[in-house]
Amino acid sequence: MPKYTYVAINEKNRKYKNEMIADSADEVRKNLRARNLNPLSVTEVKPSQKANTEEKSIWDMEIGVSKDVHTLKIRKNKMLVFFHQMALMMRSGISLSIAMEVMLDSEKDKTMRSILRDISVNLYNGLTLSRAMGLFKTFPVLYINIIQAGEANGKLDDAFEQCSDLLKKELKLSGKVRGALMYPIFLLVLTIALVIVMSVVVLPSFAGIFDAFGSELPAITRFVMSMSDFFIYWGWLVIIIVIALVVAFTLMKRNNDNFAMWCANFAIKFPIIGEVIRLTNVARFANMMATLSESGVNILDSLTLSRDVISNLYMKDCLNQVIEDVKIGTPINVSMTRYKDVFDGLFTSMVRVGEESGQLADSLKKIAGMYEEKADDATQTMTDAMTPAMTVIIAGIVGFVVIAIFTGMFSMYDVIAK
Repeated sequence: MPKYTYVAINEKNRKYKNEMIADSADEVRKNLRARNLNPLSVTEVKPSQKANTEEKSIWDMEIGVSKDVHTLKIRKNKMLVFFHQMALMMRSGISLSIAMEVMLDSEKDKTMRSILRDISVNLYNGLTLSRAMGLFKTFPVLYINIIQAGEANGKLDDAFEQCSDLLKKELKLSGKVRGALMYPIFLLVLTIALVIVMSVVVLPSFAGIFDAFGSELPAITRFVMSMSDFFIYWGWLVIIIVIALVVAFTLMKRNNDNFAMWCANFAIKFPIIGEVIRLTNVARFANMMATLSESGVNILDSLTLSRDVISNLYMKDCLNQVIEDVKIGTPINVSMTRYKDVFDGLFTSMVRVGEESGQLADSLKKIAGMYEEKADDATQTMTDAMTPAMTVIIAGIVGFVVIAIFTGMFSMYDVIAK
């Protein structure tokens, strides 16, 4: 079936440019008029023209590799804007096809334009929005299911609103954890840089002075000077060993399921940091479950989709067991009580109240809010603990080196006095 490019305007003289697959140009015009658009031009895209009309990167033009549009990725912030604007237009009574045209017409990002153009073409060819979005790897299955539920119950505006709220909460949680870790990470990098500078620049200059006087240096000074010599002559080996350990650790986690599970279990039991990981994932899980339950998705599918947003492998495995229990009729809260290191008593109690009252979505909403606050508190506690700890470490390193230098200088003065 041939492809056509068209230019059309609506009753307000707003111009739209897009593509449509149809049997003929007349069919394209007919479809456009059915959508209250007045076609200005309809042009068939010849096979020889297709390569010229597609947007290609420099890499693609040079090598001749065409990238599949369905493998393109967009940032979550860009996806959030898409969901939010679609929700506003759907709620204002704008039809889905016109809303997609507006999004495509106003979008500046090339990647997003390619995605929107493909979705729009598929809509014109009879695909549902959820199926058209499902062709892209960039849209998580969770959001596709919410859109599908919105199509089924005729509340696509609510579906987009739920997707927007859900993604906003996820970005908020991730941003808080990332923001809280920025200062401790900065201090860690500063500590490493300080060690390197003092070992490679500062201490060698004092070593020359000590050698010139030939004084017997104290043990602490000799130790510091030895460490400086080691970093100067063998620093490259330390870097190689560190890189090798990181690569080995990554490969073991990726290829050894038992090791990966042990690391995930150890992570949530690690003091302070483990609680942040657990609470963040539990809050994200509760948010997903609440949204999916409100959208009419059945419990098993809600559990499965919500499990996939959890990043910790051990917690995900616990939810796998919960899903298997629910399949044979076990209440969610009963199954979760078996995994107290993941789901604490407060969480399971509120899930039980929701199940018994038939208002699980409402209970999960309250749980999500509570655990978001607890995750914020745990993150703040982690930051409050790490910041002074890193400060003490930096002060200890600097103080140790200064003491070593001064004791060496005192011994040198003794030689001069004699």
